[in-house]
Amino acid sequence: MSLACGLPLLECVYCLACARWAWKRCLHSGEADSATWGLSSAADFEPVPRMCRLVMANYEPDLSATAPLLFAPPGGYGVDPACVLRRRTYADTRGHVTPYLLYLDHAHADIVLALRGLNLVKESDYALLLDNRLGKRRFDGGYVHNGLLRAAGWVLDAECDLLRELLERYPDYTLTFTGHSLGAGIAAMLTMVVVLNLDKLGNIERSRTRCYAMAPARCMSLNLAVRYADVINSVVLQDDFLPRTATPLEDIFKSILCLPCLLCLRCLRDTCIPEDAMLKDPRRLYAPGRIYHIVERKMCRCGRYPPVVKTAVPVDGRFEHIVLSCNATADHAIVWIEREAQKALDLMLEEEETMSVPSEQRMERNETLQREHVEEHRAALRRAVTLSVPDARAPSPYGTFDDGSGRHHHHQQPQQPERSESFPPAGTRQRMSWNDLIERVFEKDDDGHIVLRSSVPP
Repeated sequence: MSLACGLPLLECVYCLACARWAWKRCLHSGEADSATWGLSSAADFEPVPRMCRLVMANYEPDLSATAPLLFAPPGGYGVDPACVLRRRTYADTRGHVTPYLLYLDHAHADIVLALRGLNLVKESDYALLLDNRLGKRRFDGGYVHNGLLRAAGWVLDAECDLLRELLERYPDYTLTFTGHSLGAGIAAMLTMVVVLNLDKLGNIERSRTRCYAMAPARCMSLNLAVRYADVINSVVLQDDFLPRTATPLEDIFKSILCLPCLLCLRCLRDTCIPEDAMLKDPRRLYAPGRIYHIVERKMCRCGRYPPVVKTAVPVDGRFEHIVLSCNATADHAIVWIEREAQKALDLMLEEEETMSVPSEQRMERNETLQREHVEEHRAALRRAVTLSVPDARAPSPYGTFDDGSGRHHHHQQPQQPERSESFPPAGTRQRMSWNDLIERVFEKDDDGHIVLRSSVPP
């Protein structure tokens, strides 16, 4: 009898819990994720639309000047066919990685390797995404997506010699990796591996290497995502679901025909799990690096608005919650990302012209912005330590960071950076592939000493 009397009470509690969840989720909009972030500047965001167009160029069957362009955005790709040094298709990569191109951008003093996103009809792309499970691959003191890391090793094996030759021929050019979706995760892995092994590409400086990951899949643990925020940038359009979900990609593609149901189940789960518990799981993967969030819609307002770009190096609140939105999948498209990114950049440039900022003051502002980015990055690392994020540590005094005296170390050759940890003795270096180096990567123990991982493959 007493049990029967308690059932209505349990039903009321259950209904209240469901109502609370629905209220909380329905009130959560994409703009809320970056509400406290600062605005990006035009100079900082300028490469993004250009990188989107280079990624989109991979979808063209023929980029020659005489061939018609099938998928070009308004104004074209801005690509000189003579400067496309290498282009790999699925036939060339044999399923190890998505198609990519290597482009020499003289106008912007940049060497760009751009990877396309997932092809829904290619089984090899699914195999690449599914080659992972929670905590499967540990790398540089954190966890990464195993399949994407191995794909990065394949690309570097194929293109390392050409990249080194180009960097030596053009010492003032930057090296940029970019990609969309699946390709964005591979680009982030490429950047991380290259930064750890800069001498493999001719002892280039860390500051010459960068990455722009468009709508990336979660591919690295939080400590790595924050630590490499000075060289890796992620771009997310409003409600895009992929950078927000830590659901195993295997589950996503098994449920591709019922993706809304999966997203609702994911929303229910991440609402119930405390965020501090998420942060303390060292195996949980996140979107990499500094994040640029393009916001074009607002809560309880219809239609699209002039897009604004927010940027930060977040630790807690790093796109932890999926947005229940009809645009959650549409915002993942590279076409929409390029369109809204270009529109946002045009608005930034128009505002700067309206304000008539002198060129000298604009240069000073850019230098100040770089210092602000450095301090924001260091603050994020300190925040990670405060939140007890596993394996979070202060940055190396190499690259974009100084030692507190105002002197930057990237001009001092005797100071060796944190790199080449994955290299064996020099005698065997020349015979090893990048994948061999990745398999034998060194890690740091609790005392900060470099140690060889215990499970070295034969």
